[in-house]
Amino acid sequence: MSLRRASGFLILCALCAAVALGPTASTAATAAATPGDPVATLVARLDLERYKATIKALTRFGDRRQGTQRNRDAVNWIESQLRAYGCGDVSRLHYHYSPHQQPRPSGPRVRKGDPPGGGRIRGARGPIGVNEDPLRQPDAALRTLDTPPSEPGAREEVYCTKVGGTHPDEMYIVGGHMDGIGWGEAANDDGSGTALVMELARILSSPEVRTERSIRFVLWNNEETGLDGAWAYVEQRARLQGIESPAGSGRYPEPRWLGMVQHDMVLFDHGMPHADGSVSRTQRPEADVNIEFQSRSHQAQGAQQLAWAFQAANEAYATDYPASVGPHMTNTDSTPFMDLTPAISVRENERGVQIGAGWDPHWHQPTDLYSTFSDADFRLGLNAAQTTLGALARLTGASVAPGPAPGGGGR
Repeated sequence: MSLRRASGFLILCALCAAVALGPTASTAATAAATPGDPVATLVARLDLERYKATIKALTRFGDRRQGTQRNRDAVNWIESQLRAYGCGDVSRLHYHYSPHQQPRPSGPRVRKGDPPGGGRIRGARGPIGVNEDPLRQPDAALRTLDTPPSEPGAREEVYCTKVGGTHPDEMYIVGGHMDGIGWGEAANDDGSGTALVMELARILSSPEVRTERSIRFVLWNNEETGLDGAWAYVEQRARLQGIESPAGSGRYPEPRWLGMVQHDMVLFDHGMPHADGSVSRTQRPEADVNIEFQSRSHQAQGAQQLAWAFQAANEAYATDYPASVGPHMTNTDSTPFMDLTPAISVRENERGVQIGAGWDPHWHQPTDLYSTFSDADFRLGLNAAQTTLGALARLTGASVAPGPAPGGGGR
């Protein structure tokens, strides 16, 4: 039996979770990925080279640090791409950021000595931290691009919506943060998650694709300052959920949240650091997609069910890497949502016990460059995209009208 089919217990849990999510999820979760499966049709439209090209395009803006012109240029480019995909209701959320504003909570309380999220770090650890030394970036052109500092003031982030045909008043939120730090290109943190969300928006916005429920694609800003862009969204829009506007129009500017899915670093799973703190140069064969929920949130039960539904979708549709589910989601843009709606995070490693222990030596470093990562790394990100697209298509009742498929496909 292969690694991907090894645990019947996990699959059973995933199917039970899907049943708890409702009839649409239950029916989809128990269906095999057959040639006539519309979910399989959509997942097949993900393309490795196109995913890589989107990440590469984002790195043209350097680290995209919030409060800089390069960040604003990247926001403009993201909006232009979403419009070109045909994604509906392309909008911007406006807010103000000051480094002196009252800090917001980034996760649940943990015990002294624990990493963020409450998991215990065991084994060897590598160095972690944020690089603030420009001279550690040997590429002079990139160093120049990343030099202008952040300035406080007005901020913007882009979102667009696939409107559901049957239940437009219900919505899943899918996000990734487009800003970065560290004097690199922020290729993985979080160009990889941003590109994933954009690719899903492209595929699901095709005119022949129909969903019963709505999906909102959001590219957060100010994640690196404390999840400020996600907090601004919650503060401005949570109270608008499910309100038809104008009355009788059938339009819902903020459909009721059914769940929130964040993507934050999805490329690099090279294993635990060696005794000297170094990490393998190659992707480990047992790499996996990590799906995390927060066991201490007010929506923990629903979030766990959502996580298992994603694991079931990975089992059915991901081509290379399996998925694992963990309870320590923290310090990412799903945190502001976790007490209001089921929220999960999809990423390369567990946030606390792995990334917090230095499993990714490029995190917030000058080496977070497109050229750092191999096709095996990018393929892990593509598998994360397959997992999310498969799960979302099931949960929202996606279908594909007959006709010629758009370009793309392949691994």
